[in-house]
Amino acid sequence: MTEQATDKSFLEFVVKAIVSTPDAVSVERTVDEMGVLLTLKIDQSDMGYVIGRKGQTAQALRTLLKIIGAKNNARVNLKIYEPEGSKRPERIERPERNSGLDIDTSSVDDLRI
Repeated sequence: MTEQATDKSFLEFVVKAIVSTPDAVSVERTVDEMGVLLTLKIDQSDMGYVIGRKGQTAQALRTLLKIIGAKNNARVNLKIYEPEGSKRPERIERPERNSGLDIDTSSVDDLRI
């Protein structure tokens, strides 16, 4: 199996197993002086599955692709295509922990361990 078939088919295989609409998955592969760029296009509703909580799934995919690239002496990068006008959910700002609470720490200020 060639390098091109390896990284591109690997990404397609894994992502199709994760998403709920595998027919919408497509991967475009481009090569330039910086290395290999895999652009992943998926259905908008599957974006959360591919990115994962705090980006962990996307980071894991990038790590695995870097390993495949290192095996073939190539730098492989992943770009997840986000169409123009797509909306990300608004982030809810959480209040700081212990905000507004004055905690007396005088009893442990000069504690030596």
